[in-house]
Amino acid sequence: MIRGGRSYVLSPPAFSNDAKRLLVCTSNSVTIFSTATGLPVASLDGHAALVTAVIVVPASTPASKIICYCWTASLDGTIRYWDFSVPELIKIINVNLPIISMVIPTLLSQTAETNEKSPKTFAYLSVENTKEPEKESSKALRGQIKKFNLTNSRMAGGMTLTETKQPEIITVSSSGKYFGIRSKRKLQIWKVPTAETERAMVKKITLHHTKNMNVLAFHPTQRIVAAGDVTGRILIWRGFGDRTFADGDGLVNGKLMNNEEERPGVRGDDDADSCTTWHWHSAEVNVLFFSSDGAYLYSGGKEGVLVVWQLDTGRKKFLPRIGSPLLWLTDSPDPSLSSISCADNQIHLLKMPSMEILKSISGIKLPCSFPEMCNGLQSGIAFDCNAGLVALRTENYCIQLYSLFDDRGVSEVVICERNHQPGDEVTVVVTLAVVSLDGSMMSTAELKLPEEGLGGLVCLKFWALGSQNKEFSLSTIIYEPHRDAGISAIAFHPTRPMAVSSSYGGDFKVWVCNNGIQEMDQPLSNSGWTCHAVGSYKKKPMTAATFSSDGSVLAVAAETVITLWDADKNILVAVIGETLMPVVNLSFVGTSEYLVSASRGSKPQLSIWSMSKLCVSWSYMLHVEAIASAADMSSFAALALLPESSKCNEISLKGRDGVILLFNASDPVPIFTWSVNKDIGVVIILKCLWDDRKI
Repeated sequence: MIRGGRSYVLSPPAFSNDAKRLLVCTSNSVTIFSTATGLPVASLDGHAALVTAVIVVPASTPASKIICYCWTASLDGTIRYWDFSVPELIKIINVNLPIISMVIPTLLSQTAETNEKSPKTFAYLSVENTKEPEKESSKALRGQIKKFNLTNSRMAGGMTLTETKQPEIITVSSSGKYFGIRSKRKLQIWKVPTAETERAMVKKITLHHTKNMNVLAFHPTQRIVAAGDVTGRILIWRGFGDRTFADGDGLVNGKLMNNEEERPGVRGDDDADSCTTWHWHSAEVNVLFFSSDGAYLYSGGKEGVLVVWQLDTGRKKFLPRIGSPLLWLTDSPDPSLSSISCADNQIHLLKMPSMEILKSISGIKLPCSFPEMCNGLQSGIAFDCNAGLVALRTENYCIQLYSLFDDRGVSEVVICERNHQPGDEVTVVVTLAVVSLDGSMMSTAELKLPEEGLGGLVCLKFWALGSQNKEFSLSTIIYEPHRDAGISAIAFHPTRPMAVSSSYGGDFKVWVCNNGIQEMDQPLSNSGWTCHAVGSYKKKPMTAATFSSDGSVLAVAAETVITLWDADKNILVAVIGETLMPVVNLSFVGTSEYLVSASRGSKPQLSIWSMSKLCVSWSYMLHVEAIASAADMSSFAALALLPESSKCNEISLKGRDGVILLFNASDPVPIFTWSVNKDIGVVIILKCLWDDRKI
């Protein structure tokens, strides 16, 4: 089995000390990428659940930049210490609580101040309290901030610093002196005890705001903290903690703040000198980051625009649109290199200070977020089996081509020429994307959404793969191919440049490419796709279509009825069976005599039809999301959702529970199964499915 498409942006990445590698949390592992090529070079495997933090041990001297040690934390309740140059696991520490976030201020303070090894290393953890409350309550506190002794591998005695309703992300200052969290409308900031006072009580202050806050950032040298809220505002508190943290800390900005009468912008009795508000972003702020010299503040959010603010004056300039909501900005030991993580699962390596994109590490992009526009009839994924590519619809009017072999995005096809930006109102939805069996052709369907009920438009497009650049270029556009009806399915002929599109308007059309029907000894006509034939069945909506393995038979679903056609002659050959609900997926099973269908609704069904007997062979009552058939065998796989109410009452099915079932088409007993939820045993899943089976 080939796995791919993990998220790269759930947690901030970390640079190695020489800035030549980028460590990225990817599911249960950490993938190490080369910053020169953007390609993966190694991975740290071993965690049993999502990795939530990776922290590189910084170099204390220029000569020690070759040091390659890091700490990782995970939802599996462990902290691990690695030598990632090998890579090799050195140490495992059990916390026994899911770790949502981790910072290790000691590492930063050692580098910034003493360059001496601290006798003990402490981490501050944001964990989830997994103990069930005695009574279910909306006020139950599930998040805790704890101090952990990494040297002795134990929790620091009595050190639960605070509790929150949900676990929060911890942010640490670059000096290692302060760390904090945002909890709704509050910032909680702690001063880290020094090595000499490590047993002292950890001091805390709270800063308040009128709106929920998303992110905070500490100034590298001054006692300044910034926070971004859900409305797009940025708040900057200067001289925070002057009263609480001043003992033994010297002067702040040349004086201690004792005058409590003039504190502009500060709410209530908050311990700060002043609070300034900046507002440019129209949506929530997700990224805040001070430059290494503290002169500038970077901010970003849903608009996909990175704003650079001059801290002293508030003047700003804008860097080019990146094209996706921003999530994390990470600097590196090399001042000319940074990275920015985006919501479309891409990490861009940036040249500083120009912010030029040097390399992009592209993960798999999420399909369109508007499945209701696609009628839920397609999975949104098409395969080029020869090249090992997956074609996926994305939100920015593109099709991403993702390599399963290399586990990275390789290119994008712009389906609709629009200057789409994050936060823009979506006006066009790419509803379908299908790739031919040999990968040389692609067809897409797009829907321009009507405005105030008027102006909707459906387009069918055909694309050809270039022989030189191996990129898809537009060949033909057909506007309103089925009048004003939506396209339900597209299928390519397995061996010829022929395709069929079916529609909810009650017809299907067979399309041929001119350069594919060239007559002997005749000059080649202009390349382009034209309609070869039109078919319908009792004016019923046509909801699915597919060709047989040799292309001799075209199967089209007319709602609950499956019709068989000779595509060349446009002749109805046969009508087989009838399902309880409309068929939304059809697939011939390789070279066998079987056709598999999936229908959805209140009575979903997976059915296998015999072409020799023109009747159903066997079926299950299952909600099937996708079907994949082997090209040269008699097997197929189905991705099915488990029923909400199961006869296996001892099982608690949560959220995305499902199963991939591999069948030989002639046998209703699955050859193999894969559980979507790792916590559910395959044997029990089979029992649940077996009890609901209808043969």
